[in-house]
Amino acid sequence: MDQTRTPLFEALIRHIENKPVSFHVPGHKYGSLFPKEAKYFYNKLLKLDATELNGLDDLHSPEGAILEAEQLLSQLYGTKKSFFLVNGSTVGNLAMIMAAIREDDTVLVQRNCHKSILNGINLVKANPVFLEPTYDEEWGVAGGVSVNTVKKAIKAFPYSKAIILTYPNYYGMINDLEEIIQFSHSKGIPVLIDEAHGAHFIGSAIFPQSAVSLKADIVVQSAHKTLPAMTMGSYLHFNSNLLSEKEIRSNLEILQSSSPSYPIMASLDIARSYLAGFSNVDAEALLFNIYDFKKRLQKLKGIKVLSFQNGEGDPLKITLQSTSSLSGYELQSRLESVGVFTEMADPYNVLLIFPLLKSDMEYSIEDMVDRFEAALQSVTIHKQPKKAKAAFIKSSISKLVLNAKQRADLTSVSVPMEEAIGKVCAQFVIPYPPGIPLLFPGEKISKEHIDNIRLLFETGARVQGAEGIKSGKIDIFPN
Repeated sequence: MDQTRTPLFEALIRHIENKPVSFHVPGHKYGSLFPKEAKYFYNKLLKLDATELNGLDDLHSPEGAILEAEQLLSQLYGTKKSFFLVNGSTVGNLAMIMAAIREDDTVLVQRNCHKSILNGINLVKANPVFLEPTYDEEWGVAGGVSVNTVKKAIKAFPYSKAIILTYPNYYGMINDLEEIIQFSHSKGIPVLIDEAHGAHFIGSAIFPQSAVSLKADIVVQSAHKTLPAMTMGSYLHFNSNLLSEKEIRSNLEILQSSSPSYPIMASLDIARSYLAGFSNVDAEALLFNIYDFKKRLQKLKGIKVLSFQNGEGDPLKITLQSTSSLSGYELQSRLESVGVFTEMADPYNVLLIFPLLKSDMEYSIEDMVDRFEAALQSVTIHKQPKKAKAAFIKSSISKLVLNAKQRADLTSVSVPMEEAIGKVCAQFVIPYPPGIPLLFPGEKISKEHIDNIRLLFETGARVQGAEGIKSGKIDIFPN
């Protein structure tokens, strides 16, 4: 198949060139009803915002342009079947969970997973066994799950129906996923991967291996995070001998919108073609630009550029650690004041996502570094920074105290956080980004949890599910 083609985008262009008259949805009628002040920005995009007309195919029963676009995607990634997702990676995570586990099943899940994974487990009323990740002391962040932890968990819970892992983590860190997949498969356990930040991995050997290449059963990717796709545009890749492709398709029909966005789908088609055309020359130019950018940043006072252990990680992810009096959140705010908007911050670091540039694209590194320098002017530098570190909870495998069924008929109460230690949590506590729950309903609350919540607020984090926590209270299930 010709990977330079973009069949869905091409079909939309042909449709527009015929100057269609709309007596169908959507109601903006190719943008003609948009007010003038908005039309300037939306006009060309809205001409692509069509519906399931003849020649434009149907996402839920593809036979034409969408089918061809998904076949090109599958060929590029080397899968049995690949799907376009228009509701973000969240819908892909839900669909793969529903295909793998049922009510009361045991599922092994990486503890620092995205909230959509835990929501999916909650929806099917399965019983999660949490696998604690490794912890990087220098970065102050959790990484991936070790092979030994997986082996220990499978030995303790050999009847587990699936293992769900995140790869890479938000910061671009990777773990030995290949050995985990091989061991899990030897025990008949399918491996589901939230690879939201790794859609570009197959583009070049300069990136880590993709979970798709490592033969995970189902892999979900947020194409919009690193590829030139619109927000909410994602991929689901199916490559399993243990699970049902038919069930995945059925779940996506249930969970995805019955009116999918054609601009999002067309951008997924374009993003796939862009990645397919990423050459060795492009990769070399990209690495040079990243190296140059990091080298210039390293000369600035107040920050240091962190390095991956053994150099193994995603080069598009650049993590800066504050060496000044600023927390990571405060450093992020300083950068925003000079027009530099970063992906996320934590109490110590700021995360940047470098663009997947090709060799013929320009990127003003000088201007970017100048803005960083402006943001760091007049900060107080610590010779030996003594920032409070998050408390790491060192239980490699843990279960909920109360599962979804047991929680269903219980009534929660709100208590001061100090009184909640040793009690069972009745709410989500989610720093966002990255959307990884610090606490999950049904978990026992420890002193470390409370300390981490306080640290997040003291350093400036945004926390979902924190209305009561802002006033010093948390919801629990009483004994």
